[in-house]
Amino acid sequence: MKKIILATGNEGKVRELNDMLKGHYNVISQNDMQVKEVPETGTTFIENALIKARNASLHSKLPALADDSGLQVEALNGDPGIYSARYAGVDATDKDNIEKLILNMNQYSNRKAHFCCAMVFIHSANDPSPIIIEKQWEGELLREPIGVNGFGYDPIFYLPDHDCSSAQLQPHVKNEISHRGQALSELLKQLLSFE
Repeated sequence: MKKIILATGNEGKVRELNDMLKGHYNVISQNDMQVKEVPETGTTFIENALIKARNASLHSKLPALADDSGLQVEALNGDPGIYSARYAGVDATDKDNIEKLILNMNQYSNRKAHFCCAMVFIHSANDPSPIIIEKQWEGELLREPIGVNGFGYDPIFYLPDHDCSSAQLQPHVKNEISHRGQALSELLKQLLSFE
């Protein structure tokens, strides 16, 4: 089975992507290879994913998979966006970020939001033609957290079609329908078509 390095230190993402890639790839976290995280200096999810993938591949000499994802809220003009993980500050916890978002959304009746995921796969650090996929997952924001599964903003991301928060979904259901699940499914199709 082919090895790829996953360019993230986020254990929630490592868990989700490992579950989704089982049987196809042997996924190694960049933490396991002592690859240091690189500053995300891009202005888009795609730019940040490419920065992370090239860094991980350069230091590991392996093909790399990276994603950059975040929550975009209509009433907040797309915020927190690329700053989703550090919305409440550089060392913010998921709880800190959720609390800040709930506070900032108090005055708005428009609760529409979506998760965006940009996923990038490169064969080597200087791969001139990376595979790039971008997917969205539509939902609404709750006024208080519900559910214990997932990570990040999952407890306040409400899915009208399922009448629950993302954090109330079973992991295998979330992996099928989420922004990351959709992007990975598309990426796998493309990767397997090359083999």
